[in-house]
Amino acid sequence: MTKLPEFVVQEAVEPERLAQLTELFTSAWWMTNRSPNDVTQMLQESDLVLSLIHTPTDQLVGFTRILTDYTYVALVLDVVVSNHFRGSGLGTTLMDSVICHPRLADVQSIELVCQPGLIPFYRRWGFTTEVGHSQLMRRTTDPRLTSKRD
Repeated sequence: MTKLPEFVVQEAVEPERLAQLTELFTSAWWMTNRSPNDVTQMLQESDLVLSLIHTPTDQLVGFTRILTDYTYVALVLDVVVSNHFRGSGLGTTLMDSVICHPRLADVQSIELVCQPGLIPFYRRWGFTTEVGHSQLMRRTTDPRLTSKRD
């Protein structure tokens, strides 16, 4: 697992970090309109939450969450790293933390959805676009999630 000495992965987002997480979400196009109340509910209803803290500044700089039944499937969502730290290996740290998490060790299938430009990044952990005849389907009220992006 990748370890960076100035960062620590935590299995929670403390209430005092809610503003930091909401601010981090503004750096990713699909999360820009998340409100503190919605984020609080999202955190409560997610099965596993991982936050990445920059220890010198005590700032939340990375985040992901997982929805899972801990047996058949786990869905990785909202992998995001602060713009200031992108390209420094923190996304790798987050994904290593997901893949190596003991509560996910026996899950049959770990899945995620990503933009085409991120496919090479996720292939490092064995993710593939070969999903048989499966097709992603979506019902949404968010028009950003139905338009094509790179």
